[in-house]
Amino acid sequence: MGSSDRARRAAKQHARARHAQRMAAGVDARSLDANGIAARLWATANDYSYGQKQTAAAEATFLADADDLHLGIAVAGVFARALNFLWPNGWLPYDLVQVTSRECDEFATGLVVDVIAVDMAQYAEATMHERWRDQLRQIEAKPWWRHDRQHFEQWLARHILTKEEGLEVVIVALATLMALPKLPRILPLPGNATKADVLLGHGVDQKVLARVRGLLAKAESTDFPDEAEALSAKAQELMSRHAFERALLDADEHVPQTAGSRRVWLDTPYVGAKAQLVAAVAAANRSKGVVYEKLGFIALIGADLDLEITELLSTSLLLQATRAMVAAGAGLDTRSRTYRQSFLLAYATRIGQRLRAATEQSDDHTADDRLLPVLADREKAVSELFEELYPSTVKKSYTVGSAAGWEAGTAAADQADIGLNRPNLTPTR
Repeated sequence: MGSSDRARRAAKQHARARHAQRMAAGVDARSLDANGIAARLWATANDYSYGQKQTAAAEATFLADADDLHLGIAVAGVFARALNFLWPNGWLPYDLVQVTSRECDEFATGLVVDVIAVDMAQYAEATMHERWRDQLRQIEAKPWWRHDRQHFEQWLARHILTKEEGLEVVIVALATLMALPKLPRILPLPGNATKADVLLGHGVDQKVLARVRGLLAKAESTDFPDEAEALSAKAQELMSRHAFERALLDADEHVPQTAGSRRVWLDTPYVGAKAQLVAAVAAANRSKGVVYEKLGFIALIGADLDLEITELLSTSLLLQATRAMVAAGAGLDTRSRTYRQSFLLAYATRIGQRLRAATEQSDDHTADDRLLPVLADREKAVSELFEELYPSTVKKSYTVGSAAGWEAGTAAADQADIGLNRPNLTPTR
């Protein structure tokens, strides 16, 4: 019997033992109040997170007999407890939805969105950081239920689920949240944002961002690689011009340089290889990256505008890399995991070389002496924040198992449009 079979057998035995203990003690779910139900949900989710997954169905069946009002209060309470733990430990709304969607089904993901909306309702928008509010809009966390009835009851009806089915979803979603590790806190908590945090844009021209996002939306929707590359290059050009114009204005107005952090979630598979591409773009834009491969994201540290450029250019290059990889051939080898991993690693390596060369050859940052102290202060701010958030990191190496994949990825990267031909810039007034 393998280790996985033994674990499943042990979990089933544990579930039967718990059920037998309840029966021997004469426990009746209808006698439990909200606190008692919440305690059982929390304990079962904890068991589930440690691999004892057979307990979820049995406990859901048992608790389905509980009073509806107490049940609704208990479900709301356990998620409030989980979120009150996760927010101070660095997690953000978009992060929770991403990790839940990767680990659970759409019911659990939707439930997490709802409980986030419930939790955020206690805060005025004026006390939340602009990026926090933007994430709530992005995940569409807004109340749809009547407030004179328990959310859980209405959620079951909306998704046509029985109480047993819904409670099992609750346990699985809660177990997923309970198992998450601590992350560096990169935004002030809701209720603690300053007036400056609430202001939109932080110096980023929203009209420029709207134009760039429109170009990228078109690039992602087109079936023609050449058109996608041209649109992505135009987006990069717009953001690059805006970044250096902003730096010149900062120099004239003696604006202190600051750094921030954000997380870029990556689609599976090949998260590690894709993260290498984002890290290469970040390095070329005066930013740093730390990869959380198991969770599925890369954390970026840099000035706000540099992070915008990194995200936007990375989006374009990831799109180009995926299309080039798919178009590389129809043979069995070109569809293998080894080939595609090697392709993406080569693509990231070559793009990094091209971006570094372009940066070294560019005279944008030397065209005006006012830029030099601004860029130096920015580099210092980035380094200090990186050391604060990540005092100890380790480098990871990846094995290239396909020479054909490496060669094809390098060739594709040579053809990629990195959009770094910037004109000489003058500040706008």
